[in-house]
Amino acid sequence: MKSKPNLSRRYFMGVAGGIAGAAALANFAFDAPAIENKPKIDASGFTEEKRVLDVLVIGGGMAGLFAAVKAHDAGAKVLMVSKGRIGSSGLTPFAKGIFSYDKNNASMSIDQFVEKVSESAIQTNNPVFTRQLAEHSYARVEELKTWGFFDSPLYNESFMRPINERNIGVEERIMITHLLKQDGRIIGASGFSLDDNKIIHYHAKSVILCTGSGGFKPSGFPVCDLTHDGTIMAYKAGAKVTGKEWNDGHPGSATNSGSSYDNWHGQVEEKPSTTSITINHHLGMDLNYQGYIYGAPVTMGPPMRQTESEPQPLQGGPFTPEAFRMTSPPPPPQEGLLRTLISGKGRSGPPGMGGEQVGGSSAGMAIHKAEGLVPINEQGLSTLPGLYAAGDALGSYMSGGIYTQIGSSLAGSAVQGAIAGEAAAKDSLNLKLSIEVTQQYSDTVTEEILAPLKRQRGYSPAWVTQVLQSVMIPNFVLYIKKERMMQAALAYVEELREHHVPMLLASDLHSLRLAHETENMIITAEMKLKASIMRTESRCSHYRLDCPDIDYKNWQAWINIHQDETGKMQLEKQSFDKWPAFS
Repeated sequence: MKSKPNLSRRYFMGVAGGIAGAAALANFAFDAPAIENKPKIDASGFTEEKRVLDVLVIGGGMAGLFAAVKAHDAGAKVLMVSKGRIGSSGLTPFAKGIFSYDKNNASMSIDQFVEKVSESAIQTNNPVFTRQLAEHSYARVEELKTWGFFDSPLYNESFMRPINERNIGVEERIMITHLLKQDGRIIGASGFSLDDNKIIHYHAKSVILCTGSGGFKPSGFPVCDLTHDGTIMAYKAGAKVTGKEWNDGHPGSATNSGSSYDNWHGQVEEKPSTTSITINHHLGMDLNYQGYIYGAPVTMGPPMRQTESEPQPLQGGPFTPEAFRMTSPPPPPQEGLLRTLISGKGRSGPPGMGGEQVGGSSAGMAIHKAEGLVPINEQGLSTLPGLYAAGDALGSYMSGGIYTQIGSSLAGSAVQGAIAGEAAAKDSLNLKLSIEVTQQYSDTVTEEILAPLKRQRGYSPAWVTQVLQSVMIPNFVLYIKKERMMQAALAYVEELREHHVPMLLASDLHSLRLAHETENMIITAEMKLKASIMRTESRCSHYRLDCPDIDYKNWQAWINIHQDETGKMQLEKQSFDKWPAFS
């Protein structure tokens, strides 16, 4: 056996400071995470294929379904590409409640609905998309009924029914990593198969991102196949993204993690059903704050699923903006209160939640519809021509920085997908541009996709992901925020982006997927920290311990993020009343 060299501390410190020292240390048998890459597949053996079409829909959830159907019905040649199975991946299959505004039976008008959502969201919502949800949700639900959506807890069969009837092309288990751009317009996308050594370049006149949101692959929540892929590839292509400071607060369970998401929406074994108007203030930071102050293993539990016959208001009564303000620690809990919060008994949250996480189970994800691409119109067109988004990939702020309407996430995805699909089809059919992707451009994209397979030495995506999780998921970093801790976390995240991302390794198709997902999560973490540092107030699902008040003077604004010409991340304010549709 080869013996380990005996190094003095002085020699170690001397060589560790420079590139030459790092290269020398690589030859020593230290127990370090950097490893030698031993690929199981040959990167030079990949084949390349090309597809040409009018509209490319990326994502196979509720938004992707309606985007593909409506784009086809508008006369476009459509292809649907998904990293998973249609209707069986992402968050769509776990949502069992879908909101339907039936004007003939609604308890309030659409104007009243929009006003109350805005009140609960403390004006963080975009009322254009809030109104759009109410106006179109009923029609989308009626279409789902004709496809058999409400007949089974499994969605693949009902999703494939309209797809097969229209003979819309579908390609599953394809990870899209790059958007193709020419003369400032998105003209397609590229990715690789998760089953074959194959790169595919899709040339399209319009692209619709229906890729959902994402997280940091937390335990106890079915968000682990969502890693902000669409948002980050769009950001790299030059699109603006938004909403990264908001936090989703679904609870998690170690004993029944597969159904933890639907302790609120309904157990995953249930068939989906419709929900009516139940505006409230869900998934905030109140119980995270309790856990931070008292050190108790309380959970962040949303209210139970509500019905018209059994209204169940939030604990503590109706929400008012003043109720969120925490200028001083809360009074000591009443006797038995923490025991109640821990056990889940006698409160308006899901039962049987003892010992679960305080938030964290959806770590890295924002409130539904609060993060994603910045839209410049109500059709979901992004700041890049040719690129649309819908559902959780679109930063529409349909509900604002808090979840206000049970079932609105699924309904919003259906509504936005349908509108974006029709708009993208019309855009592509009116476009006279000839899509010509040079071989040099395709070769560069292919090289970037396969880079982790070709690196000789570096870091495993699993190890880098674990480091990211340990930095980002703690309650005192992600949920109960203060600048000192966020700046410390940001230093770690920037180190991962600068040093570890360029050294991510892959030995097979699965780890190649993990390498790209890990990079996406790291960039997302940087966005979340920088946006959370920038927003010096507390509002909805964003809570700053060092800035506990709502700042109406300075923060009636969303935060948008883009990449400048040098590749540096830039943040900007966009006033609530400056969205194009308001002017």
